[in-house]
Amino acid sequence: MNERRRRNRIDRVTTRSGDTGETSLADGRRYPKHHSKIELAGALDEANTFMGALAEETDASVTRRLRALQARLFDLGAVVATGHSEIDWHSLAANVDQDTAKLNTNLKPLREFILPGGGRAAAAAHVARAAVRRAERAWWAAADESSDLAATGAGVFLNRLSDHLFVLARTLANTEVVWEPLQHQAPDVSEKPT
Repeated sequence: MNERRRRNRIDRVTTRSGDTGETSLADGRRYPKHHSKIELAGALDEANTFMGALAEETDASVTRRLRALQARLFDLGAVVATGHSEIDWHSLAANVDQDTAKLNTNLKPLREFILPGGGRAAAAAHVARAAVRRAERAWWAAADESSDLAATGAGVFLNRLSDHLFVLARTLANTEVVWEPLQHQAPDVSEKPT
């Protein structure tokens, strides 16, 4: 067992080092808490949390897959913290894409958007999807400022993951409610004022 595995990764939760509005990442630098990398780390954490809540609503096989995807979100957090990655994110994105395609083969094509919901598990999948989509936006905002992040290709993985969660939500749904856009109605001019 190597030294890294033996030592505690988190020995204190409260460090007070962030009380002045700054925090540090594994690259050794201090960042203001509103920095794009810190926002991204928070968005990834939020997405991971919602995926964890979703995993509590699914059967064992889906839960196993979700746990593996959650681990990849932690890997993405490490990319943000260190500024580099040796992971082939394009291959991981392709794997998620294949899983999504398999799930989608049993679904009817959509003619219109659906309202998020359809039961607890489906609703949880939609919440996780929205959180991953937000993390993806945060990824690209941070990547605009950091060529190292942009070069990893991890934004593609987040895009595929949100697609996957949308299709998963559909497979978990007890029912789907199609969006009915509000139609503009012309005023009734047949009645004369009295």
